[in-house]
Amino acid sequence: MIRFDSVTKTYPDGTVAVDNLSLTAPSGKITVLVGPSGCGKTTSLRMINRMIEPTSGKIWIDDRDHSTSSPTELRRGIGYVIQHAGLFPHRTILDNVATVPLLLGQNKREARAKALELLERVGLPASFAKRYPAQLSGGQQQRVGVARALAADPPVMLMDEPFSAVDPVVREQLQNEFLRLQSELGKTIVFVTHDIDEAIKLGDQVAVLRVGGQLAQLATPADLLSNPVDDFVAGFVGRDRGYRALGFEPVPGLQLDPETTVRVGSDVSAATAIARDGWVLVVDDHESPQGWLAVGDDATRASHQITPPLLHRGGTVAGVNGTFRSVLDAALSSPTGRGVIVDQAGRFAGTITAASVVRLLEHQHPPAEHQQSAEVTHP
Repeated sequence: MIRFDSVTKTYPDGTVAVDNLSLTAPSGKITVLVGPSGCGKTTSLRMINRMIEPTSGKIWIDDRDHSTSSPTELRRGIGYVIQHAGLFPHRTILDNVATVPLLLGQNKREARAKALELLERVGLPASFAKRYPAQLSGGQQQRVGVARALAADPPVMLMDEPFSAVDPVVREQLQNEFLRLQSELGKTIVFVTHDIDEAIKLGDQVAVLRVGGQLAQLATPADLLSNPVDDFVAGFVGRDRGYRALGFEPVPGLQLDPETTVRVGSDVSAATAIARDGWVLVVDDHESPQGWLAVGDDATRASHQITPPLLHRGGTVAGVNGTFRSVLDAALSSPTGRGVIVDQAGRFAGTITAASVVRLLEHQHPPAEHQQSAEVTHP
């Protein structure tokens, strides 16, 4: 657990970067600090490992005043990940990851074995071990940075906009990998970002800071979206917060429509015979959806066999236990208007339309007058 107790940071020129900040980052959870430029996010983060010293107030780590430890001792129990990874360019990837264990006195063989294990854990092949940072992409370097931060198995991790310097596709992959790792490791993490979507996706709780380092609201992502405390928070979270809030609510009683499917490699004539509204869903040998086939397309008519290049892959796929947002997105993004739903093993389970999702949503959240009427009719 990390606790800020009335922490203030004022610089010699009078600038107040953090103003009387009090919040708790629970053990084993991700606390995200988010806000506009100049709100004190990074300053707050760096005060945890004493890269910046507070002007007043105290920071507690597991009920111990962190100022009673030397900065060197303190940082041995804290992993730190920054933008652009901050790797040593003259060291191999393996030696970059092994840096901290070696500094802590672990022998080289054990440190490198642990480093190799961590590279695999963050999704990098063992063949990368002997490469140098310049030989890796930005996303791969960020994975190495995460592995290096985990190398000493610290109970606390600080992450300062670690995914902001990569493209959106790689960023999403890194976020998903990060959440997977956290589900396995359960670290106490404080994560800084300027991106509210990233904060909502990653945080168990989100702290929104105002310019000047004042805490505007600390809440779970769902509460932040549904109940912003004031106009500043509402404006920062964004106008589409109602839709994004659907990402935290599972769809109850999901009723799926049956859909006849064909397999990759089948004859186009067989697909044409069972097509519905000119479309048929194509699956692989494991019943995993591969895309929609438009039987009226010129390319389809000119082919005898269903091959991957013929398939429309723009639609997203949602799980049977998915949220309203994921299921609705599957329906809206499908070229057929029929959202593809899969079971927990990734096998095709059925389809659903946007209209059906909206009806379920209306049933889940009836208008207030309907709720009152129901209360009178059924006391």
